[in-house]
This record gives sequence, structure tokens and C-alpha cells, in this order.
Amino acid sequence: MPVQMTVNGQTVTIDAAPHTLLVQALREHLKLTGTHVGCDTAQCGACTVLVDGRAVKSCNVLVGQMAGASISTIEGLAAPDGTMHPMQAAFKECHGLQCGFCTPGMVMSAVHLCKTHPGATEAQIREGLEGNICRCTGYQNIVRAVQQGAANMTA
Repeated sequence: MPVQMTVNGQTVTIDAAPHTLLVQALREHLKLTGTHVGCDTAQCGACTVLVDGRAVKSCNVLVGQMAGASISTIEGLAAPDGTMHPMQAAFKECHGLQCGFCTPGMVMSAVHLCKTHPGATEAQIREGLEGNICRCTGYQNIVRAVQQGAANMTA
């Protein structure tokens, strides 16, 4: 079943079985492996991407549902010259990661959160990221990274 969508600004057509998950299509068909498979049950958030600007757990939607959609993955956040997105840079600068497995999904969720809730408080950031699980950190540096990233996104 061919499905046409825009991924990181490029129009693509994916020919996949109807039961193919978006995360599989991104990783296996488009080789965008920054979107991680963590739990396969939409609990951990490692597979979070932006679909038409909204944070979506890509292990929970079928690629067939994405016809005509605009999808952004972690690979699409950086500028064409390689300059990191302000949120990516903030995660690096604030040490908002350890093993890095959750980081792509966390960053994508944080970008969505900051766009929909500019000036979010620490409590709102923690609540906004509750669908993303990090097994390594105590979340404090992640919260700091989101605060810094948000400030730099609006600067």
C-alpha cells in the first residue's frame, strides 16, 4: 500500500503493508533510526515524532494513517548546515541525557511542549513530559534543558 507523506521536509512515498507501524516505516523504509523503539506499547515515548506539529508516539499509529501528513523526526530538527535545534543544544549543554536512548523522543516532546505552552513552568514541563520515560536520569537536567531550550526557541 503506497502512502505519500512529507518527512523532514521531503515528500516520500512508502510502500508498506497496512499493518506497518509508523516507527517501522521511519526506521526500516526510510532508515531514520533516531526514532527509537522502546516498549511497543506507547508507554515510554522513545518513538515520539511530530505529526503535523503534534507530538505522536509512532509505535501507536499505522503508516497508512499518515497519508498527506507532515512528519518531523529528530533527524529533521537540525538546520541543513548541521546547526543543532535550540532544544537539541540545550539537552547537550544541560546534560539532559545519559545513555541517550530516550533523548530523541524527549526532545521531540519538549519541542511540541514549548510550542504549545511557551513559558511553561517547571511543573508544567514535568507534566508535559510524563509520557516519556528516562531510566537513567532523575529528570532534573532534562527539565533544565527544556527550560533553556524554550528560552532559546523564543530568543
